[in-house]
Amino acid sequence: MPVKPSEAEEEYFARQEFERRRRDAEERARKLAAEERTRLKELHWMRCPKCGMELAEVTFRGVRIDRCTSCAGVWLDAGELETLSGAEPEGLLARLAGLFGQ
Repeated sequence: MPVKPSEAEEEYFARQEFERRRRDAEERARKLAAEERTRLKELHWMRCPKCGMELAEVTFRGVRIDRCTSCAGVWLDAGELETLSGAEPEGLLARLAGLFGQ
C-alpha cells in the first residue's frame, strides 16, 4: 500500500515546481525581449525619430552626424555633441550647464 507523502514533502515539491516554472517563464521573457529589441532595431535603424524617414550621414566639423532627408532634422549619437562643442573654449555644454546652475 502506498504511503501518503507528508505535508512538508508535498510543500517542498510544490515549491520546487513553482521555482522551475518561474525560471522557465523568466528565460522565455528574456528571449522574447531580445528578439523584440533586434526586430525594433532593424525596423527603426537610421530612421528619423520625428518623421520616420531615412537618415543620411553627413560630415559636420569633422564629425559624422545623422540628418533627415525629409524634415532636415539633425540627430547626434553618443559623444558627438561633446566632440562638436569641445572645439570652443566656452563650449555649448558649459553654457548649458550654466543655465542649470552646475
